[in-house]
Amino acid sequence: MGGAHSDGHAEGRVGVPPLKPGDPSFVGGHRLLGRLGAGGMGVVYLARSTGGALVALKVIRAEYAADDGFRARFRREAEAATGLTGRWVVPVTAAEPEAHEPWLATAFVPGPSLADAVALYGPLPDRTVRVLGARLAEALTEVHAAGLVHRDVKPHNVLLALDGPRLIDFGIARSTTATALTATDVVIGSPGYLSPEQAQARTGDMGPPSDVFSLGCVLAYAATGRRPFGTGTPAAVLFRTVHEEPDLDAAPRALVPLLTACLAKDPQARPTAQEIRDALTDEGELEGDRERDQEADRADDWLPPALPRLIAERSAAVLAIPDPAPATLVQPPEQPSPSRRRVLTLGSAAAVTLTGGGLAAWAASRPTTADNEGGTTGSGSLPVYVVGVHADLTGTDRTIGRAQERGARLAVEDFNSRSRSGSSDSGSSGSSGVAGGRPFELALRVLDDAGEAKRAEEVAGRFVADPDVYAVIGPTGNTATEASLARYEKALLPVVTVSAGLEPDSDPRAFFHLRPDENALTTPFIHYLTHVEKSTRTALIDDRAASRTSWHIVRSLSTYPPAEGTTTTHVVPADSEDFAPVAAAVLAADAEAVVYGGTSPHRAALCARSLVRAGFRGPCMAPEPVLQPAFLTEAGAAAEGWLISATYVDPAQLPAAARFVTAYQKRFGVREVERFAVEAYDALLFVAQTLGGLGAVEVERGAMVRRLRASTYKGLAKTIRFDAGTGAFHLVDGLFLHRVENGSPRFLGRYDKVRKT
Repeated sequence: MGGAHSDGHAEGRVGVPPLKPGDPSFVGGHRLLGRLGAGGMGVVYLARSTGGALVALKVIRAEYAADDGFRARFRREAEAATGLTGRWVVPVTAAEPEAHEPWLATAFVPGPSLADAVALYGPLPDRTVRVLGARLAEALTEVHAAGLVHRDVKPHNVLLALDGPRLIDFGIARSTTATALTATDVVIGSPGYLSPEQAQARTGDMGPPSDVFSLGCVLAYAATGRRPFGTGTPAAVLFRTVHEEPDLDAAPRALVPLLTACLAKDPQARPTAQEIRDALTDEGELEGDRERDQEADRADDWLPPALPRLIAERSAAVLAIPDPAPATLVQPPEQPSPSRRRVLTLGSAAAVTLTGGGLAAWAASRPTTADNEGGTTGSGSLPVYVVGVHADLTGTDRTIGRAQERGARLAVEDFNSRSRSGSSDSGSSGSSGVAGGRPFELALRVLDDAGEAKRAEEVAGRFVADPDVYAVIGPTGNTATEASLARYEKALLPVVTVSAGLEPDSDPRAFFHLRPDENALTTPFIHYLTHVEKSTRTALIDDRAASRTSWHIVRSLSTYPPAEGTTTTHVVPADSEDFAPVAAAVLAADAEAVVYGGTSPHRAALCARSLVRAGFRGPCMAPEPVLQPAFLTEAGAAAEGWLISATYVDPAQLPAAARFVTAYQKRFGVREVERFAVEAYDALLFVAQTLGGLGAVEVERGAMVRRLRASTYKGLAKTIRFDAGTGAFHLVDGLFLHRVENGSPRFLGRYDKVRKT
């Protein structure tokens, strides 16, 4: 209750959906304006009170009202909720528990739910999460002091406004001193956000600590973009909630201790709501009237940059909703006398809670889903195009998958921040690639395949079945790409991958491979040892532990030796970690340079140390998989000077990407931009440029496939273009060199631009 998201809100439409033919025109003197949502319990309407205030009015279905226990609980909780007047709690303005279909009205807060905000923009910045947590904890402190337990604290029940969040929907709250009126073994709440005692229907244990557990889940979701106990069937989520530890790997380090305490299995081990507020309030920053007055002057400081703009942009549209045409309305029925009905009214709270202007409906021209499965945005006059992100967010490549999701989200925010006239009002970190301003808005839908083939195929099927998705960024790795490519190809849904190294056997039309495959990694070796540090005698170390990669490197450099010189090959068996013999052989061959043909950082470190001990001092080179912290740590000083052929850049060392790096660090609270984040940023804007070039008439998947292949986009990391004859990505634009210097990798640039220093 209290806003646009309660009991099955029908999201994704511009404005508020109209009333249906069977809907009443008036309820309890309130004129109904439209439907905010509908679910199993009843219908939530947007309504206008007799005083002109907007309210969210929930009408309970008659079959529930026929249960005397339910009606008694509804009456008790409606009465109790009228006493909640805190700043971050949405007040009940009126209720009629004795009506044939009981109803309850709350002040209408025109703001997006936390679920929608995270779905659209991803994890919230650390400061936003802290303010969110402090204020929700303050709301729960009041709830618990009134003898109530909310019992359904979840992202959909948290609305975001310019001045702070609002906790809504007390329709299932119950008095902590009353006898439970719910049926035995009935789980009340939302799997993924409820406590272990709720999951086990231990009604005697469902006190304030249960809300604290749920708040911990909500804050973890806000900070990471995913539920701490995962997704799946309700039974699976409930089992993990009761028996397993939460996944807080992606949470900001400073928040982990507090979140861990909130998510303790033992209710008595959790902090109180007041203790949470105190822990999240830095040195009294949010304390006192003076500070609150100052916050009123900077109301949107707690939100990430894009949200205040969207809140303000959407508010006008819904707040200007006209009343239904007089010809379609009937006069409100004569109100029964007070003796026949019980009315709960808070006159001072009857005015609509605008909270500094706010979003009347977090809506667009297409559906949105919560929990990081997507989000859309639309102004009503601009079309909204959805781009999918197919990523590994929980599997072995989750770091790269999360980086790509973040890069794509930042690109959407930058694109959508452009005004229609072409100027940017939020300091975007790169060009949108669309001249003349923003002709449409972008939105993301993000799905996780966990790096598994079966799930990757399912993800592809969901994207293919969604007509609002015009292109997909991803998948993250080779396994997922191989499993899903046929589905994307059959549907002609463009899939743009930036990190998968797979080179498909066929020549698919809808697959846009913006990363050279592993076979191309030998090109920088040959170029560098021919033009930068010339080597006429090159030693190739064939590490049989990486059979396919090593075989290809050895074959390529043997066929095309650097500087048109000679090569020698030295084999290390897969079951051996003794690199001393090959190091000695390298010196015996009088080699001027070494190319390591393996993929293991650990084995590459063994190789590096053996070469140093043998006295080799020439340039050493290795392919991309070697450049991991394990190689630098295990090799130590022996790694110094090694050159790595890679398909990704370090944006921190690209002057053109300085604004991107700053925005990324601030947006996601990280010190370094992860691999393939800027590449995903470029890929998203490459898609946006193509959408802009199609025009309103030709926007469809087949046209996207044709136009993408013919497009050129100058990104921050590289230029994206395809050969006119073969349709293949220009590999020269996607191959780079890194050198280990002072124990850390230094990005040198595109391989053919590197000069000897």
